[in-house]
Amino acid sequence: MNTPTVSIVVGGGHSIGVPLAVSAKRSFIVPSATMIIHPVRMNGMMLGIPQTMSYFQRMQTRITDFVVKNSGITAERFMEFMMEKDELVMDVGSVVDGSVAVKEGLIDELGGLNDAISCLYALIEKERADKKNADENKANEQSENNAANKD
Repeated sequence: MNTPTVSIVVGGGHSIGVPLAVSAKRSFIVPSATMIIHPVRMNGMMLGIPQTMSYFQRMQTRITDFVVKNSGITAERFMEFMMEKDELVMDVGSVVDGSVAVKEGLIDELGGLNDAISCLYALIEKERADKKNADENKANEQSENNAANKD
């Protein structure tokens, strides 16, 4: 999106909440919030065939690529969190708290609602200023072109 966006993780950013949290231009997390990072999984009836596993792997790659592209974490580190086997009971994955999410580059910074709203207003003002400058530069170029054409 071209519009300014800010996300904040307040309680828990689990599963698809992780890509949602990093999709904003700027992301915040409160120190006590957690994010659960786990591989793609499905419940219910499914065929245990190579094509199903290939589908899961492609889906996981798309999600990992998206998170890496929209945050500061590396694919390798994200996969390490995802495949951790000693942290979640009866599952693989990791529970990451606010300070770790920031330290690892998953989320931009620690902060609360006030920080997120202040950041959003700052992004809006910057966008307005940039648009105003672009409009002024375009008008100046047009004036210079008109003056050059008269000569």
